[in-house]
Amino acid sequence: MDEILGDAAFRSRDLIGRHYEVPYAGATSFLRTRYSRDLKDIDVAVLGVPLDLATSNRPGTRFGPRGVRQASAQIAWGPQHPWTFDPRDRLAIVDYGDVLFDYGYIDRMLAETERMAREIIDSGTSLLAIGGDHFISLPLLRAHAKRHGKLSLVHFDAHSDTWADDLYNHGTMFYHAMNEGLIDPARSIQIGLRTYNPQTHGFTILDNAAVIGNGAAWVAEQVRRVVGDGKAYLTFDIDCLDPSFAPGTGTPVCGGLSTFQAFDILVRLDWVNFIGMDIVEVAPIYDVGEITSLAGAAIAMHYLSLRAKNLPHRSNVKIRREA
Repeated sequence: MDEILGDAAFRSRDLIGRHYEVPYAGATSFLRTRYSRDLKDIDVAVLGVPLDLATSNRPGTRFGPRGVRQASAQIAWGPQHPWTFDPRDRLAIVDYGDVLFDYGYIDRMLAETERMAREIIDSGTSLLAIGGDHFISLPLLRAHAKRHGKLSLVHFDAHSDTWADDLYNHGTMFYHAMNEGLIDPARSIQIGLRTYNPQTHGFTILDNAAVIGNGAAWVAEQVRRVVGDGKAYLTFDIDCLDPSFAPGTGTPVCGGLSTFQAFDILVRLDWVNFIGMDIVEVAPIYDVGEITSLAGAAIAMHYLSLRAKNLPHRSNVKIRREA
């Protein structure tokens, strides 16, 4: 860890490593990483998509990216248990800022989100997106599929989001993604579901009772069986967690996973060939003590640790020019 440097989100010139900052002050980029649109030598770019135009219940997820960034300052000091390393010591990560669009036009959100995602992906940089309601996964999957082809989906949620409907909202986007050929249901798995949808569309579904009853190791083995070694996209709806652990969301459903159970599954997926991820449906206005935003930040941190697990520790690399 380098010397104390306030507002490292703007002042740091390091691509690798971290600076100590007190959690209650300073600019709140994700994990205090540098805000930059320069993707030279960058491994992962964090992109916020502040959307709640496609929600079916309570709005407020447009504040999700800001809430998760703010909460991430609480865990930006170093490794997250049970990992023994900080992913920023192995991955060059920047905060790319937010997708900007006129809030009155969801079609513009679709186009601009896909454009910015492709801008990141086509540079060879991996994308970690922070929502926003779950509808943001559709343009993100469009961007990823154009580069990687049809993907497996590893989907944590209380809801299937595969309702067969012409509507485009946060309950239908994976139905549309399937029909557009972006994801392969036969190689995709949904974890923690606890709302009824009679149509599975060929997805493997592990409902909350199966997940909680059989445990994390069993869930990880089912993911291995279904996904195999193909390219996969990870999407985590925070309402997969029980409302006692994540009250700050638009469509809470009782009977979900604890944060520990979710973490315990995630850390066992280090072999999955994840090419991108989103964490969605954090709505800070309904939160209590930032616990939902903190859970979202921690889930994203686990994902970065998965990506970094088999990489070597790197000495510091300086930013060569201002973005």
